Amino acid sequence: MSFRTKFAGLMLSAAAVTGMAMPAAAQDYSGVTVDILTRPGYVIAGRLIERGKEFEEMTGAKIVVTEVPFAEIFPKIQNDWATGTNSIDVGVFAAGWGVELDAAGLLEDLDPYVAADDKIDMADIAPYFREFGQKVGGKTKLLMVDGDFQMVYYRKDVLEAAGLEPPKTWEDYLDVASKIHGTDMNGDGEGDYGSCIFKKRNAQSYFAIQTIASSIVQTQGTAQGFHFDNATMKPIVNNAGWKKAFELYKATGEYGPPEELNMDIGDTRAVFKDGRCGLLIEWGDPGPLQLDDDATKVKGLIYAIAAVGSREVLNRETGELEPVTADNAPYAVDGINYAPFAAFGGWAGAVNANADQATKDAAYAFLSYMNQSAQSSVDVTIGATGYNPYRLSQLASTDLWVEAGMPQELAENYIGAINGALNNLNMASDMKIPGAQQYTGVVLDTELARYLAGEISVEEALENIEEGWEEITEDFGRDEQIEAQALALGE
Repeated sequence: MSFRTKFAGLMLSAAAVTGMAMPAAAQDYSGVTVDILTRPGYVIAGRLIERGKEFEEMTGAKIVVTEVPFAEIFPKIQNDWATGTNSIDVGVFAAGWGVELDAAGLLEDLDPYVAADDKIDMADIAPYFREFGQKVGGKTKLLMVDGDFQMVYYRKDVLEAAGLEPPKTWEDYLDVASKIHGTDMNGDGEGDYGSCIFKKRNAQSYFAIQTIASSIVQTQGTAQGFHFDNATMKPIVNNAGWKKAFELYKATGEYGPPEELNMDIGDTRAVFKDGRCGLLIEWGDPGPLQLDDDATKVKGLIYAIAAVGSREVLNRETGELEPVTADNAPYAVDGINYAPFAAFGGWAGAVNANADQATKDAAYAFLSYMNQSAQSSVDVTIGATGYNPYRLSQLASTDLWVEAGMPQELAENYIGAINGALNNLNMASDMKIPGAQQYTGVVLDTELARYLAGEISVEEALENIEEGWEEITEDFGRDEQIEAQALALGE
């Protein structure tokens, strides 16, 4: 009996005891190297490296993770695969970026692999992530390792001490922030911040602005979208709805850290873990992050809100705002329109269609291993991984989270907020068409940063975004983009 066979037997026994799942097909991939490209730092990349070592021990495949700055992920993968360089076998990136890569024929169809995989349990993946995150044109082209959308968080103790309720609208957000700004929230004798939002240029600020805009611009359900007129691909951005979102976003800076315009997500996380933030816009990470050893000042104190909404919504015909009604916002609750934003859509892995078959097999098996509940249900409870829940079983009860160290009340709040967002029929999808990274990560991000820095007015910013988006649409082809938008939004 070979060492590999003996080891596989031992691992099967270990899996039975610990609940750790074997990779799909549990084959011997000795001699196969899978090169993965993703973002830098422990967030996302760290767990890929750690799980990669496990996978190598079980199967013999060598998992190599290369990290590049966030802004370089998409262009590097696109260039490598489109030019036939093929030095990258797997990209782990925003699920929405897969549409553009797939349109160029660069993504492997994973449905045949899924059909032969008895461990992945697709039915357990939340419908939004299964249908909108993993599929392109109805075919599985990616596998989730993370489920992303943004929520608002608040310091429960700080608001209670001030006699304030959690915000329901963005005006409420500013009001609460103004009333708690300057309060000593961590007992160090210094005033802290009413609001903390990452606003650094060329980072991820352009996601947070969309979290505000979606609640003002999208009212008719996920398929409506909030970036374009789906029939013409004309931008829906140069109007009173997006103007209000920009102005609200900038106004939060009055109650934020003085260096907020230079703060990326890692910077704001350090600040809120130090107990210095009363409100924040974030992904699902603050729930488990407050359990970290360096977050003792806020453990059990950072609560989530499924969505913050708006009492005014955009009339797309006039370009002006109007009060919420049952007709113009049928999913509104108590006169407030909510549209939780699936910012980024979650990190997902895609396989290079031009890799050799042995590499494709090992690459799929590794992504399946990451995706399976036995692994992912551990990873999503560890804040430092950057992975957020995406499986129904991870949100079915508080058990998983209480076992990870969350107080019961906080666990109930956390999964309740996530389920509330996922079950909202007006959930807003991240942009998932060819050029998505250019539309948002370049044009929107650039003009937003210029506006926040005082270089241009809000009117100039919105005009520039409209013009930039039109140019991108023309470059890709308007008719082609209309078809892609219909696929992306499930029409």
